[in-house]
Amino acid sequence: MTLRKKRALHIGSVSWLLLGAMGHNALADDTPTQLPDITVTAPSPIQRHRTAPTRTPSHVVRAAPSRNRERAAAVQPAPAAPAPAPQQGVLPVVTDQFATVTVIPNEELRRSGAATLGDLLFSKPGITGSSFAPGASSRPIIRGLDVNRVGIVENGLGGGGVSDLGEDHFVPIDPLSTNQIEVVRGPAALRYGSTSIGGVVSATNNRIPDAMPTCAAAPFQSYGLPVKAPLADAGAPGCLNLETRTSVSSVNRGVEGGMLLDAGGNNVAVHADVYGRTTSDYSIPSYPYLFVPGQPFNGRQPNSATQSDGASVGASYFFQGGYIGAAITQNDSLYHIPGTDGADHQTRIDAHQTKIAVKGEYRPDTAAIDAVRFWVGATDYRHNELGLADPTDLFSDGVRQTFTNKEQEARVEVQMMPFNARFATVTTAFGVQAGHQELTAPSPDDPGSLFNGLWSPNNNNRVAGYVFNEFKFTDSTKAQIAGRIEHVDLHGSMPNFPADYLPDGAPQSSIARNPSYTPVSGSIGLLQNLPGDLVGSITAQYVERAPKPAELFSRGAHDATATFDIGNPNLTIETAKSVEIGLRKATGPFRFEATAYYTRFSNFIYRRLTGVMCGDDFDSCGNGDPNNEARQAVYSQRDAIFRGAEFQSQFDIGPLNGGIWGIENQFDVVRATFTDGSNVPRIPPVRLGGGFYWRDSNWLTRINLVHAFAQNDIAVIGETPTAGYNLLNAEITYNTKLNSSWIGAREMTLGLVGNNLLNQNIRNSVSYTKDEVLMPGLGVRAFANLKF
Repeated sequence: MTLRKKRALHIGSVSWLLLGAMGHNALADDTPTQLPDITVTAPSPIQRHRTAPTRTPSHVVRAAPSRNRERAAAVQPAPAAPAPAPQQGVLPVVTDQFATVTVIPNEELRRSGAATLGDLLFSKPGITGSSFAPGASSRPIIRGLDVNRVGIVENGLGGGGVSDLGEDHFVPIDPLSTNQIEVVRGPAALRYGSTSIGGVVSATNNRIPDAMPTCAAAPFQSYGLPVKAPLADAGAPGCLNLETRTSVSSVNRGVEGGMLLDAGGNNVAVHADVYGRTTSDYSIPSYPYLFVPGQPFNGRQPNSATQSDGASVGASYFFQGGYIGAAITQNDSLYHIPGTDGADHQTRIDAHQTKIAVKGEYRPDTAAIDAVRFWVGATDYRHNELGLADPTDLFSDGVRQTFTNKEQEARVEVQMMPFNARFATVTTAFGVQAGHQELTAPSPDDPGSLFNGLWSPNNNNRVAGYVFNEFKFTDSTKAQIAGRIEHVDLHGSMPNFPADYLPDGAPQSSIARNPSYTPVSGSIGLLQNLPGDLVGSITAQYVERAPKPAELFSRGAHDATATFDIGNPNLTIETAKSVEIGLRKATGPFRFEATAYYTRFSNFIYRRLTGVMCGDDFDSCGNGDPNNEARQAVYSQRDAIFRGAEFQSQFDIGPLNGGIWGIENQFDVVRATFTDGSNVPRIPPVRLGGGFYWRDSNWLTRINLVHAFAQNDIAVIGETPTAGYNLLNAEITYNTKLNSSWIGAREMTLGLVGNNLLNQNIRNSVSYTKDEVLMPGLGVRAFANLKF
């Protein structure tokens, strides 16, 4: 990287930044982490003396001055020597954001080997997974907030699928094909919509290249500003990078593999990847069913096998001042649903998603506009829920329910050049977003009935505008003001249910429902550098959320979750008023982040179990039939209060055998109650953890124990207490550069990871199936990654 380019990137990432304003993958989505990375060595006040440079999150805008672009392209100083890659296992603490950002860099992703985003984030402070089907369907839960308040995006576009419409549904984003995960909380999440009150889980990869690939010589690192050819210098010589990812696991006899390729030349960059995974029923420590004795048991969680695969091809064309690219991606998954009902009926979900994405960027050589960026995506998703209609008849297997989602999304954002307003340097970015979604959930049972399927076909349209303003008063003090307004139109049908949700003999008829909402949201924040390389932040938010289709229109049996869901078409806008304070330190031997928050919800929408059992239709609810297997669940609204805190740290104690050894620890708590003092359902327990590590330039060894306390703060109806547990994990990883003349590879990473080494019974308090599904027992995973 030239000195001039280093300075431009430094200016873009620190001085002219719209810090934290733009939500994940922000305006730039500019981290092709499959490619070799180099850390910018010129430190900002926050980065100075950092042990391992913390990566600026990909949602942060890195603005470079367009007016000097032509001159920079004409002058090409000799390349500077690359900075050494940071050692593995260093805690990435993000200090230039107005709220907490959790970063899972590439090297941690490769060590983890998790098959779902929920499993990957299961033990991170303030985050857990729904673990409806561990290893298959586990959606992230942030600070006790789940499906309808946590956004999931890939490269700046919605992940698609129907994971927000049922906890048994998988998220069609696989960590095996992902290069980095960021969990963004606070104001930055506003650019993705009001349904991201809890935060946004953002996955990035290089499926649409946003830079020409850089060939072999530069060392790879998992976070840090990447080496990127400037858009004006796109005519670089051709090169090719190839990576393989493989692993085997003992707990589920799993095998997985993936291959990623990046090539480029003559202003065109191409990416392709393919991956696959297969597992058997996973091992568990003991009999899994708390209240159903006498079921068959062979030491494994019944009906928990999985199989998944996917592929993607994308390309980008680079021109003076910008690029445009597109990719097509296919995700397929066939996985079993554990639990007594799932095992008895051999329930499986066969899911398929095709996604097309387009994005681009243009930096006009003007004094007013720094960059214009856009994203466009279309998703076609379908899954069949398969199983036996009659458990005694093995030939009754077939489709029990079908879910489809056809969704389109587009967003355009404009970032203005910073201007001096005398009292501060002001950077403004604004955008517009629009989307359309069509959902169906038909069932083959009694197709002409009123309650056929989980809901009748419904669709929704949404359009939004948002603006972020950052005020840089000094190098140490920055403020932010952001706002969003959107309009949502929903169309579906729903009968009028009796007030007690029990059949009253009155005839039911389907009524067209066309609710519309205009939620308005805003935030204000302050970021302050403090003595000792500390950084403090405080943010206040007011966020309104429109109800989602499942909350409004559900009115039928949901086989995989064994519930009979009843929506409420009269739901009103949900409002959240939040305050968050944080203190972080990313430099020196002691690195940490601490956060405390308080959120008051008005008209909090939640899924309430009534204690009534239903069959396949409404008329069967509460009739006392012992064959009724579905728990009645009703969407309701009440005021609620969430408050909590999170902490994690690393302390490098000192040198040992040519490396550094240290200790790490973590803590998180969330308490959620309704205003009458009763408990909000399905809240994670208090967790406390710590461990030891040793690392050098090649090796990382780590052992870590997380203790989850018993969760007894439960809902009055339909929820049982959860016992505490101890989760002990250990790992050893070796990374080295290779002589490419040996096998053609230039870098190799090998590792061995042990999970749940105490072989404890672990039940996840937030899971609907926790009384019937144990998390995996003791297991060992071996992995190998090669870069060519």
